[in-house]
Amino acid sequence: MSLYTTISEGIKDAMRAKDKNRLSTLRDIKSKLMLEASKTGADGDSIDDATAMAILNKLYKQRTETATLYAEQGRTDLESEERAQAEVIESFLPTQLSESEIEQRVHAILNEIGATSMADMGRAMGAASASMAGQADGKLIATFVKAALQKN
Repeated sequence: MSLYTTISEGIKDAMRAKDKNRLSTLRDIKSKLMLEASKTGADGDSIDDATAMAILNKLYKQRTETATLYAEQGRTDLESEERAQAEVIESFLPTQLSESEIEQRVHAILNEIGATSMADMGRAMGAASASMAGQADGKLIATFVKAALQKN
């Protein structure tokens, strides 16, 4: 079952359960997926899971950053709403890697591709990003890749 179909089923379940927060979040996700699919002239069912996962990661990141901003401004009501939406989105994402797991994978990838200097940064980032797609933030991956290449 595709991610799009899973989200569509989740919308039905949220309507049956009368879970307004989950329903509105899932509808937002579905609209973003349909918008992306319409760019290629396709319907929502034809959107591949990798693209859908990238959209979910983007939405999750937006929600968490917005919640942080609301917390800094003392708007706890809006912060809790954003965090609740982020939790719904997170339930569709793969488990995120810890910093130590990211560091270990980066070292393994660098050894595998033979990257030894900053000149290999692009190649190393491509391999690391592909390997950890959806499981780690790109900025965090870049930080570990850069640190490992500078040590060499």
